[in-house]
Amino acid sequence: MKVAAIQMVSGIEREANLARARLLLERAAEAGAELAVLPEYFCTMGRQDTDKLALRETPGDGPVQTFLAETARALKLWIVGGTLPMAAGDDAHVFNASIAYSPAGEPVARYDKLHLFVFDNGRERYDEGRVIARGDKPVLFELPSRDGHRWRIGMSVCYDLRFPELYRELGRSGAELLLVPSAFTHTTGAAHWELLLRARAVENLAWVVAPAQGGRHENGRRTWGQSLVVDPWGAPVAQQAEGEGVVLADLDAAQTARFRAQLPALTHRIL
Repeated sequence: MKVAAIQMVSGIEREANLARARLLLERAAEAGAELAVLPEYFCTMGRQDTDKLALRETPGDGPVQTFLAETARALKLWIVGGTLPMAAGDDAHVFNASIAYSPAGEPVARYDKLHLFVFDNGRERYDEGRVIARGDKPVLFELPSRDGHRWRIGMSVCYDLRFPELYRELGRSGAELLLVPSAFTHTTGAAHWELLLRARAVENLAWVVAPAQGGRHENGRRTWGQSLVVDPWGAPVAQQAEGEGVVLADLDAAQTARFRAQLPALTHRIL
């Protein structure tokens, strides 16, 4: 199955971001991708965290969901919509939601980010919990690929990457492919991004597809980029540094099975 990790440098205006995302998704479809995954916050990187509140959507209703459904249908493409702000239980918070759409334009899975980023090195300060409500469960979905294989796909977002127990739970549920749409800061990305992605692939003998925000944004923030596809042995197979682009890779289900047969570590778990 050919997949596309979409790298963006999203700005403040939602409609401009959606237009750029559409062009990149068209490139992915033209290249033969069956699945395209957008980065975290693909639809907006606001001037401040609270800008997300004005853009919140409700299930099945909103311009970003409409864009994802219509684009998936028009391009006959599976699309995972990075993340978008979805209404939570109060007016001060939103869920950071990743929604998967089938080529029929139907939403087949929604994952609300479980782990909320906090960082303060004296120069950069982030606390997602001020505006984002945490999700409450892991989520997988199934994708029947053109070659006849039915992929089990585990969903996650950005800071989740630092919590291997989430990916172990996805692996226990049969995940062969792990998605990690992200907006890693330049500081933390330079230190840990590739290391963590490769570790999650090795631990679970699973493919990892990690589309990212990558560059200097209109709001002044700088993200790390380095969108990456990793094979189940932990080897990077496709990558892009900074700037928007489409990172393509062919995923081989037989390769996953072969690695798991050679090293049956998943059957040796004790805890």
